[in-house]
Amino acid sequence: MASSLQVSALLLPSSSSSCCCSRKIDAAIHVPKLPKAPFSVPKIPTSRKLIDELNNIRVDGFTNTIPVLQNINFTTTPFVDDVKAQNSTAFANTQLYSLLEAVADRVEMHANIGKQRDNWNTLLLNSINMMTLTAATLAGVAAIGGVGMPLLALKLSSTLLYSAATGMLLVMNKIQPSQLAEEQSKATRLFKQLRSQIETMLALGATTEEDVKDMMERVLAIDRAYPLPLLGSMLDKFPEKFEPASWWPSNQILQKKTKSHERKQRENNGWSEELEVEMRDIVEVVKRKDSRDYERLGNLVLKINKILSLSGPLLTGIAAVGSACVGNGSWAAIVAMAAGALATTANALQHGGQVGMVFEMYRNNGGFFRLLQETIEATLEKGDLEKRENGELFEMKVALQLGRSLSQLRELARKSASHRLDGTAIDEFASKLF
Repeated sequence: MASSLQVSALLLPSSSSSCCCSRKIDAAIHVPKLPKAPFSVPKIPTSRKLIDELNNIRVDGFTNTIPVLQNINFTTTPFVDDVKAQNSTAFANTQLYSLLEAVADRVEMHANIGKQRDNWNTLLLNSINMMTLTAATLAGVAAIGGVGMPLLALKLSSTLLYSAATGMLLVMNKIQPSQLAEEQSKATRLFKQLRSQIETMLALGATTEEDVKDMMERVLAIDRAYPLPLLGSMLDKFPEKFEPASWWPSNQILQKKTKSHERKQRENNGWSEELEVEMRDIVEVVKRKDSRDYERLGNLVLKINKILSLSGPLLTGIAAVGSACVGNGSWAAIVAMAAGALATTANALQHGGQVGMVFEMYRNNGGFFRLLQETIEATLEKGDLEKRENGELFEMKVALQLGRSLSQLRELARKSASHRLDGTAIDEFASKLF
């Protein structure tokens, strides 16, 4: 009996606990359902539809429009314009960097070729002079005591050396190695100057496509003025008359603008009537003294170079004929030896004295004065003073190019004006550098 009571006592709590659990579970399952509230999510309108809806909002029976939204142009905003300008500047900078690499390569190339052609001048001069002197010596030895086969050998050797010297002189006088070296030296200097200008432009920033185009034209103009090849595009070493060198593009200087008839009396952009008169007086001095003097000297050196270029091969040719006639009379040996000595002298004077280099130097100096003259005239022809370079800066550049201080430049302009009024020629050159 006791055992059955214990079993029932154990089962009662179990049944009560299961009942509680069933109640809890039933309460959890039978949750009252909430009624569904039907609603729809509106579609987001496009930008144009949104603007139309905002423009049609009605407040108190009145339509309030938004004019700012009506006039928006999504393709041309200040932000887009700034991005385009930055992209354009970045592309121009990239082009300038590429151009800078090409200019640096040209500097190295012209410098190396200039050294090579200077070596040509030295080596050819020494070789031709040694050949000529050796041929003259052999002709003299043959005339003294050569008979039979020794005489023939001496005569033949002398004739061959004179003939070889004649051919080499013709080639050397045609290409003028000293003048070629001066051309490459000038081209190297101009390309270095152009490289400096490009680096300055990149450092300052705000480059444009016009800057790239201008620099490209300058590079090509220098290439045309000082070509590297010897065949086909080599400059004429003996022109009909002296012409100054031209290494700048035609549109760089001769950009003429309409003159303005209304000039302000006050200084504008550093310019004044006095400064314009001063620049015109400087141009007159450059024309009448420096340019004319270099033209006279250039024509003189050109004539001397032509005479020497003809004299050397002619004398060695005569010496070759004389050496071939040695043994048939005393005059043949005299002609062979004297002509050889004169040929050596003419060759040493022409190529040792580098007459071709002097002629090219005069061409470059004449080109410098022509460029200065055209720059001043083109600047003064610009009617809009604001489009000119700053007057004070321009005056300083002209003074430095002529090797003068500002006070010396103004004094030169006053002298030019006074001599023009007196009808006399000024006796002073504009440049103190060369």
